[in-house]
Amino acid sequence: MDELIFPKNEEQAVPMEKYMKNHFPFAGVPKPERARLQKMFLAQSKQLEVAEILSLAKKYYRKSEREYQYVAIELIQLNVKRLAFSDLVTLLSLVQEKEWWDSIDSWRKVYTTWCKAHPDQLEQVFNLFIQQEDFWLRRIAITLQLGLKEKVNQSLLKKAILQDIKTKEFFIQKGIGWALRDYSKTNPGWVKDLLEHETFSKLAVREASKYL
Repeated sequence: MDELIFPKNEEQAVPMEKYMKNHFPFAGVPKPERARLQKMFLAQSKQLEVAEILSLAKKYYRKSEREYQYVAIELIQLNVKRLAFSDLVTLLSLVQEKEWWDSIDSWRKVYTTWCKAHPDQLEQVFNLFIQQEDFWLRRIAITLQLGLKEKVNQSLLKKAILQDIKTKEFFIQKGIGWALRDYSKTNPGWVKDLLEHETFSKLAVREASKYL
């Protein structure tokens, strides 16, 4: 495969970096343009072996500009159904690099998509995140079942939420609210009952109650 190189645009990069609190340098490639530039690269990845895909993901994820982290995750997402559980474990080392909400929520989608294809291994994937000291990984445990609707494992969802219900970290509380809001569209009664019987932060309640 040809090397994927994003052109640098300093004028575009400045506001993109500011939006991400200046945690990461950007090349300055807006999403539509990035999608165009990486289209062929991603399409060609379907012909690669899984080991090659994992290697490429690591290579691009460790480049400086944030756009390369995005393409690395999209590379995995495109091929996620071909991965084994052991590959998900291997990817954890990348998930924990350059953490911020944008990468974490994109990685969460990878693991959720895999769980949809392997529902019998949902708890096994959940257990990769639930006991982690890193709160970003626990955010994935909380939001792992987004979009599963009637297939949500209520026990796992409740376990993840209650473990962090008193955690003051904004992104944890936001994640709790997000997970409950999403599930409220399928089972509002269960969400209402949980909100009534547990003491949640104002942020979590506000987020969770949007559709109730």
